[in-house]
Amino acid sequence: MQYGLLDLLNLLGALGFFIYGMKVMSEGIQKVAGAKMRTILSSMTSNRFKGVFTGFTITSLVQSSSATTVLVVSFVNAGLLSLTESIGVIMGANIGTTITAWLISIVGFKVKIATYALPIIAIGFPLMFFNRERLKFWGEVLVGFALLFMGLALLKDSVPDLKANPEILEFLSRYTDLGYLSILLFVLIGTGLTVVVQSSSAAMALTLVMANNGWIPFELAAAMVLGENIGTTITANLAALVGNVHAKRAALSHLIFNLFGVLWILILIRPALNLVDWYLVSSGSVSPFVAAASIPIALSLFHSTFNILNTLFLVWFVNFIARTVTKAIKSTGEDEFSLEYISTGLMNTSELSIEQAAKETSRMGKIAEKMSEQFRELLLEEKPKKQKKLLKKIRSYEEITDRMELEISEYLMDVTARGTLSSISALKVNNLLSEVNDLERIGDIFFQMSKDVERNYENEKTFKPKQVENIIQMMSLVDNAISIMTNNLEASGEIHLGPAMQAESEINDLRDKLRKRQSKDIEKDKFDPKRDSLYKDIFHLCEKLGDHIINVSEAITGEKERELKEDLED
Repeated sequence: MQYGLLDLLNLLGALGFFIYGMKVMSEGIQKVAGAKMRTILSSMTSNRFKGVFTGFTITSLVQSSSATTVLVVSFVNAGLLSLTESIGVIMGANIGTTITAWLISIVGFKVKIATYALPIIAIGFPLMFFNRERLKFWGEVLVGFALLFMGLALLKDSVPDLKANPEILEFLSRYTDLGYLSILLFVLIGTGLTVVVQSSSAAMALTLVMANNGWIPFELAAAMVLGENIGTTITANLAALVGNVHAKRAALSHLIFNLFGVLWILILIRPALNLVDWYLVSSGSVSPFVAAASIPIALSLFHSTFNILNTLFLVWFVNFIARTVTKAIKSTGEDEFSLEYISTGLMNTSELSIEQAAKETSRMGKIAEKMSEQFRELLLEEKPKKQKKLLKKIRSYEEITDRMELEISEYLMDVTARGTLSSISALKVNNLLSEVNDLERIGDIFFQMSKDVERNYENEKTFKPKQVENIIQMMSLVDNAISIMTNNLEASGEIHLGPAMQAESEINDLRDKLRKRQSKDIEKDKFDPKRDSLYKDIFHLCEKLGDHIINVSEAITGEKERELKEDLED
């Protein structure tokens, strides 16, 4: 019987079924523990062993080293993990992913889990329609788990029987008897397979099925597993392409770690496989070199032992790996127009996405501080050349805030469009959108104030010493308000609105005083229309700055969030 196109499509469909089941289960677990995962990872210290344990735990739960490493790259990109901390987590993820092989070998081949798949879906599917989000997400986990093993059962049935298809054995025999060259070739095949299916777990499942059905001998199946260890790093490196320099370094460290491990085990491949064979035979099992049915357990043992030994060896060289990737990927002094923490191409959970947006919003607050400082310098600068330079800087920062507001807002709208936000996360997104809008308006106002000063210089006018003194006094109050705002943006604990309200009140009071003084000057005919109208415009704009600054603090402290909650309840 020929193995035709329809059979091939059935095989690919079964593989797709398996990958989809893993995706649904993985995403469900991430939603169930999304906020907790963020807390665990973001509280990481420089203790490399704690990092390894964290990576192992999360990957064991999520059942995807790619998901963990992409998550780690995201956290480095978001500034929540340092490069050194991320390397430990990635090492642990490599050990955690071996759980998948054991799960498939023991449950997938020994137990007919597919028999229970439909009852599991019968339990999980109704949960997906519950209003309580936690129950809904657990429903996704159960359905994904069932689909994964249904896919595995279909995968086993779709792989052709070699007895009925001797031409496949004949084709493979051309490449399986080349000695050490065959091992290297199957390492490349394993790498390519993982890159294509974008899942080392799916590639591992396919390898285990092929070995279990007698397609490939034990040593070549082990070579494919090593190739899959290299292939899985490609996912993180692809994710890092749109990340910042720190994310690229974290992804490269993953590649170096796995590549080095594969190189040393390839040198010792035959003794290592013989050791696994000796252990299984001495434990009463059949040799994987003799019986194909023993290969899945032998491969799982080889995979776990290799990753544990590789981690135990390289965990002492975390700092060296960090230095190496830092030298390999040099910082280019990132363009301030680009977002530092947000990378839209990364596969983030909604919680992490919001965290990244909050980091970027905090950066906008820092830009407001710089603009305030430069406006003060512009006001006191007398040299035309330096004035032009400062005006150019303020314009540049205003353009940056415009672009940041647009990109952060688009990013947050994309997060909302995923449709996986909890009600609390949706309120956070609304607050962040409000914050970036007000921060962008702060940038616009500083630019407008700089244009007023520029016009005054063009009119060959200078503000009176008392007017300069008043503006400087007003700017001191604005600086204080901005400082409170940026502290609130960066704070992780509870925030009190009192200091921000007080700062805004002081700005309003001074604005009222200055307006009264100017009215008296007009009455006394001490008014220069061109100069004094610009002066009036500046202190009024300072009051507008105060309004937008307090709006940001209100959004951070949850004042607007409470209003939105009340609206939702109504």
